[in-house]
Amino acid sequence: MPGSASAEGTATDLVAGWVYGRSVARRVALPVSDHGGWRVDTASPTEVCRYIFADPTPDVAALAREINQPQIWIKVCCEDSALAACLPSEWTLAATSWMMVGEGSFGALTLPAGYRANVVRDGVCVEVSILAPDGALAASGHAAEAGGVFVYDRIVTDAAHRRRGLGRALMHFLSAQRQSADAQQVLVATEAGRALYESLGWRVYRPYASAVIPDPAA
Repeated sequence: MPGSASAEGTATDLVAGWVYGRSVARRVALPVSDHGGWRVDTASPTEVCRYIFADPTPDVAALAREINQPQIWIKVCCEDSALAACLPSEWTLAATSWMMVGEGSFGALTLPAGYRANVVRDGVCVEVSILAPDGALAASGHAAEAGGVFVYDRIVTDAAHRRRGLGRALMHFLSAQRQSADAQQVLVATEAGRALYESLGWRVYRPYASAVIPDPAA
């Protein structure tokens, strides 16, 4: 487990805490140190593993030259252009995401009429489901707390239930499950999700660039 992380500490501390917490939240292999960053052996049908780095160091370029197969991702907390400068020509950048940090809590809220929340805790992992009046899953989210970091993950609202404050509600219910008020709140957001989190008072810590060798069979 990494040491305690803080948005005011080094990038390495914060990213290490996020990488570890994300693996715990997703119940995948824990990260191991590799090439100056971390490797997570996801072993899914579409991803062999991923390498995560706090910065675009020469180690990133060296690793990229060693990889010659698809389904192995390199992800770095930097601008797309900085990651691209580390990569051979066969690599392709994916859409930019954003590592974000939050402070404080989300205060009181009221779910729309007929909606209800279900909170399940399993050790340091939390899952929140928001059910619609007809019992359908309207929104869901996960989180895990480890090493001084509280990681939010897979925050999803079904398209039929958007613009009703359910994303905000998910964050509220997950945040309420923090065991330490001092745990640094961290997530990685898509461009669309970034607007929601900024409206909740979160701020961008760094861009989060990703690249992979395209799979010709995909």
